[in-house]
Amino acid sequence: MSLRQKTISGVTWSAIDSLANQGIHFIVGIVMARVILPREFGLIGMTAIFMAISQSFINSGFSSALIRKNDSTQTDHSTVFYYNLAMGLLFYAILFLSAGIIARFFDEPLLKPIIRVLGLDLIIRSLTIIQTTILVKRVDFKLQAIISVIAGVLSGVIGIVMAYQGYGVWSLVARMMTLAFVNSLLLWWWNRWRPSWVFSRTSFRELFGFGSKLLLSGLIDTIYRNIYYVVIGKYFSAKDLGYFTRAKMFNDLPSHQITSVMSRVTYPVLSQMRGNPVMLKGGYRRMITGTTFISFTMMAGMAAVAEPMVITLIGEPWRPSIIYLQMLCFAGMMYPLHALNLNMLQVQGRSDLFLRLEIIKKLLAVPTIVIGVIWGIKVMIAGMMVNTVIAYYLNSYWSGKMVNYPMREQLRDIQPSFLLALSMAVVVYFTGLYLPLGYSGKLLVQVILGAVLVFVVSELFRISPYLYLKEIALSRFNALRNARK
Repeated sequence: MSLRQKTISGVTWSAIDSLANQGIHFIVGIVMARVILPREFGLIGMTAIFMAISQSFINSGFSSALIRKNDSTQTDHSTVFYYNLAMGLLFYAILFLSAGIIARFFDEPLLKPIIRVLGLDLIIRSLTIIQTTILVKRVDFKLQAIISVIAGVLSGVIGIVMAYQGYGVWSLVARMMTLAFVNSLLLWWWNRWRPSWVFSRTSFRELFGFGSKLLLSGLIDTIYRNIYYVVIGKYFSAKDLGYFTRAKMFNDLPSHQITSVMSRVTYPVLSQMRGNPVMLKGGYRRMITGTTFISFTMMAGMAAVAEPMVITLIGEPWRPSIIYLQMLCFAGMMYPLHALNLNMLQVQGRSDLFLRLEIIKKLLAVPTIVIGVIWGIKVMIAGMMVNTVIAYYLNSYWSGKMVNYPMREQLRDIQPSFLLALSMAVVVYFTGLYLPLGYSGKLLVQVILGAVLVFVVSELFRISPYLYLKEIALSRFNALRNARK
């Protein structure tokens, strides 16, 4: 299989994996939000930063180091596996012992048993890191997509049934634990990789030399992405945090899934191109323009239909989350672009620069958090929007230098997609204001209108990223059709 075919196949199955996983999560979340109170979603949100930090230490950047190393061995994989497992056990013990302190910090006694149960998720996930890494390195996302669907459906059914049986927050806990367990079980059953009884200090030092910087940068990013849960939960209320988490749920479905798809595929693919600067820049440029076309149109469109979407899907009690969602959409449309630029730093082996940039960007978030505590959640999200623009400047400047693709050239390439997305969102939003329909009718009309506008304008003006994505879609469709003959 050629690199182009491998990339297209990887993007296709990675997209199916992410969309299936998050699509199921989204649908389950909508159903459960109609039964479970905002406060109970807020309780789970309070645990997010502790789980995410622990997961960062468990991984420690080893996955990226293994993917980048073209000649990784069974010894490398086994060494990392035992490290992941040891760290999973260690951080579960830490969470178990500190659960009471965390509960007192938020003044929520129920957090203590919740954290002690959810902490088991760390051990389960530590067993699957190498399994997943091997599949990613092979650009094999088909198996992961199948597993995601099975695990998502089973865990979703359990969560919904328990929610309707009145288990409240514990139905959310049960769903998360079932998801991790089934995913791990199926990865071990179908992937068939098994560790050897070996732990190499040489291998550990080599991989950790690269991964340690990614650990620190990933840890900083994890704290940054989750600190808002802590601030809202501590200085406002679990109910307010519930509104924020639901807004994040809607925002993350397109934004973080586009980021996840492109990050998982582009890193191993670009790593294989790094010996050819011309090919590397060409591939990098197509990935950026294609990704931003999708990201900008989807996020701007979601902001435009936020009100009818939220009210139709999860009901009037969640109205306060609408304005949060609209603001988060404009911050979230930049996430995939950040990920691609940062991936280039890793491809070029500059994990040290990656770390320095993460430190600088996250220090800029401190004023945002302070003003959020003083002036409220909306002002805090506005600060996040400003920070994402600054972060793009820093990321694109350095990554662009490495492949002769400067920021001004990037901006010129992504400008048509941005203008298209913004124009579409304005038309869709104001159309919704004057439609004499209920919320569900407005949502349907606005979504169709937005899709038609994007398609017609893209065809009429021959927007290049649209044409590139269209070519990929048609070639994939033709390949599947020919395979069936």
